[in-house]
Order: sequence, then structure tokens, then C-alpha cells
Amino acid sequence: MAFSEFKNLNEFKAASGYEIAGVWYPRITKIVSIKAKPALYRYYAAAPNFAVASRQTEKSAEEGTLVHAAIEKIMIGERPEVNPLIQPSIAAFQEFIEENDLIVIPEHIEMRVLHPKERYAGTIDAAAYLNGKFGVLDVKTSQAIYRDYALQTAAYMGAVKEIPALSKVETRWILRVDQVAECFRCAATKRLKGGREKVKRGPLFPCPPDGHDWGPVTGVVELQEFPEWENDYAAFLGAKKLWEWENENWLSAAGYI
Repeated sequence: MAFSEFKNLNEFKAASGYEIAGVWYPRITKIVSIKAKPALYRYYAAAPNFAVASRQTEKSAEEGTLVHAAIEKIMIGERPEVNPLIQPSIAAFQEFIEENDLIVIPEHIEMRVLHPKERYAGTIDAAAYLNGKFGVLDVKTSQAIYRDYALQTAAYMGAVKEIPALSKVETRWILRVDQVAECFRCAATKRLKGGREKVKRGPLFPCPPDGHDWGPVTGVVELQEFPEWENDYAAFLGAKKLWEWENENWLSAAGYI
């Protein structure tokens, strides 16, 4: 493990975990970052340079935070003031909850969860009832639902089942909320995120590069349920072991190992 990644132990602990009741635990999202992410690598490779890619990534994360914040308020019955930048995404989410039976207790939104035996912690977006099922709901603002999310949500399931009041969770969902413009001629889509414009070829005969006839930006909601989680959880624990190996010097200094 390269000590140059962090200036000191406090920086490592703050970036990599949570302190709960005086005990430090590594964070789920930090643990799963040990897994290779080919799509992210391709994104950085296609960028003009690393600095540009980093700025776009940061701006994209800021936009995602705005979406999450608005959705959290809507789930508890509030009417948040919505930034025009994300209005199509939020309108699509509002339509989704009008068409589905979603029940969320406010205390179960942005809830810190802990697995004391496996010694990790995380923050779930929500534990919710959705159309009669009780499960973990994870909101994403990405352009697709990636398999990597299975590791993160399986870790949430493992931790949530350690909480008596939530131990009867039976499933998990990824709810992807996004927004795109569609070409009237070829059905290509244009996605603007983090200041970066990405055009995805449509199913019809393609337009010339400068010949698209774009419609308005509209919201997209995609829901996928993943009721089977045990195999993904075993993979998460494997990733955790690798992450601990990679960071054993810091973890030893933190008293974790």
C-alpha cells in the first residue's frame, strides 16, 4: 500500500470509513472501490486529459447529490425547490412514485448501517416498502445500472439484517434516475452530465453528425430488483479482504487489524 495516497492516518480514516460509538469501521463504498471499473477507465482514457476528466467527474457527482437530496425530500412528503438543472430527472421520479406504492419512514432515509461481526459500515439511501415488498432502495444517477452496484447493495443487505427493526428486509432495488434528449429522426440519445455531452446511437438509420433534431430533455427512471443477494455478499466479503490487504499498513495503524 502506498502511503503517499494519504498524508496521515486521520486523513485515511476520514476518507475510508466512519467512527461509530468510538469504534472506526471501513465504509462500504470505499471497500468496493478496490474492484476494477473498466467503464470508468474508458471514460478517463477518452478525456482530453486527467484534469478535465476529474473536473467532469466532480461536477457530475455534484449534480447527483442534487438529485439525491430532492428525492429524499419527496420520499418523506416534502416539496423541495428543484434546481432547473435536474428538473427533468425529478419530474420523472415524481411520476414514478405516483404510479407505484412507495412508503418510506423518514428515519430510514440516509440511514447509517453497521455490520458488527464483519466490521464494516455504510449509509443506505432508504429502507422502503415498494409495491408491498420491504427492501433496500439504492438511487443511482448513472447512465446505466452496472453490475458493481450488486456488491454495494449486498453489503447493505447484510448490514440491514443486523438491525432488529429492519431485519425482515426481503429484497433490494436499484432505482436509476437520469435525463436525456432524444433525436426525433434517428432516436439517438444525448446525455449531458458533468458538463460532458455524450451521444448514444439510436436504433434507426443514423443521422449525419450535425443532422440530429433533438427533442427536449426528459427524465428517465429505471428500476431493477435483485432479491437474491447472498452470492453478491460473498463477493463483497472477498473484495473487503482484498481491500484490507491493500491497506493493511493504514488499518494496522488505525488498530483495525
